[in-house]
Amino acid sequence: MKRRSTAFALFLAATAYLAVPVSAQMYEHPPRDSSNPRVSPNASVAQTIGTAEFSIKYSRPSVKGRVVFGELEPFGKVWRTGANEATTIVIPVDVTVEGKPLAAGVYALMTVPGESEWSVIFNSQAKQWGAFKHEPEMDVLSVNVEPKAASHHEMLEFSFEEVTADAATVVIRWGTTAVPFRIQIPG
Repeated sequence: MKRRSTAFALFLAATAYLAVPVSAQMYEHPPRDSSNPRVSPNASVAQTIGTAEFSIKYSRPSVKGRVVFGELEPFGKVWRTGANEATTIVIPVDVTVEGKPLAAGVYALMTVPGESEWSVIFNSQAKQWGAFKHEPEMDVLSVNVEPKAASHHEMLEFSFEEVTADAATVVIRWGTTAVPFRIQIPG
């Protein structure tokens, strides 16, 4: 009898252990212990262009010796362009991105990495966990840009560069890749 109860107790413990990942999938995003720092810490960057403040909020994953693009983040697949929650970009006024119009709004900023071309996607579902439930019909704009070789950046970084009174280039840097896209306020 004792052997049966021990085996049954082990069976219950194993069942409970295996059930945790399944129950975690029922949440929109997994619950987090806020007493510990995130492995990929939150970050934000803002830039005034003209009189409007543009901002990007994201989580900063690290390379940690991995091959980032083509392996960790596969070519041809939608990436949340960060870690944890979807990266968001606040576009406070109507603009053009790489010459294509984009209305003012808050967007999830996603990308599709490629060896010689990336798609930069502005999705209207700003509040989502990553890009796991990416719905292409919610994409407001997608532009294609060319990635550039860059010096190594251990943590993902967004920056606003080449800032003028009516434009700026947003640059995504991670590993040895930089991906620029131009935002302009029509005049």
